[in-house]
Amino acid sequence: MKKLCGAIAVALAGFGPALPAQTAADAARLAPTGTLRVTFLRGNPVQARIDPQTGAVSGPVADITKELARRLGVTFQISPAAGARAVLDSVVHQTADIGFLAFDASRASEVDFSEPYELAYNTYLVSADSPLQTVAASDREGVRIAAVKGDSGELFLERSLRHAELKSIPALTVDEARKMLEEKQIDAFAANRQRLVDEAARRPGVRVLPDNFFAVEQSLTVPKGDRARVESLNRFLDDLRDSGFLQAAIQRARLSGVEPASKK
Repeated sequence: MKKLCGAIAVALAGFGPALPAQTAADAARLAPTGTLRVTFLRGNPVQARIDPQTGAVSGPVADITKELARRLGVTFQISPAAGARAVLDSVVHQTADIGFLAFDASRASEVDFSEPYELAYNTYLVSADSPLQTVAASDREGVRIAAVKGDSGELFLERSLRHAELKSIPALTVDEARKMLEEKQIDAFAANRQRLVDEAARRPGVRVLPDNFFAVEQSLTVPKGDRARVESLNRFLDDLRDSGFLQAAIQRARLSGVEPASKK
């Protein structure tokens, strides 16, 4: 973990003027062990990327974590999690102080959410020869749409699809979804635009639809029950939003279909 934190610190050097420090009370609430312990969704590029050679984490999660730790005056650890359930469990059981996770009302019964820091748009990956041309025209009888069970996009589609069939598949990877498209087992795969753009650039035979079905609110989560923690994070995110820090983090990560979230 020390090696990982060091790699992150190197990757984040030189990001411009420092923002104001948080208070000692904020540090006690948000990093009670003296180390800010953060977790995020491994494999979700709108949150962060992990360098396969060095293990360095880059992207909005790394930028935000490093800046918050600096303002709190504490060290930090960033631990990738295998899925949304793992992020939630880490926060609920307090093995992590903060989890980066998309807001969904079903999750808010387990953890408290900050204001969103970015919006990540979701769309469909389809075969290059698919008759589907837009998300809006895809919700019709006979269309089979796959999504990762428990992901924010899957939760949204479960509530919103009226005619298409939703196939909710635990731990479904982009590679597996692409193979299902090739074998005509599904007609579309739902995920965040950046993940699908990455896949379409790597692999021939698939394309990303031009419109979106959902803007995912990426937020910070903390253990439930202490509103002061959420208010501290919201003040911090307001500063990052107003200073242009969030926009700069998204631009550095070269993310597609992602934008800073406005204050609610």
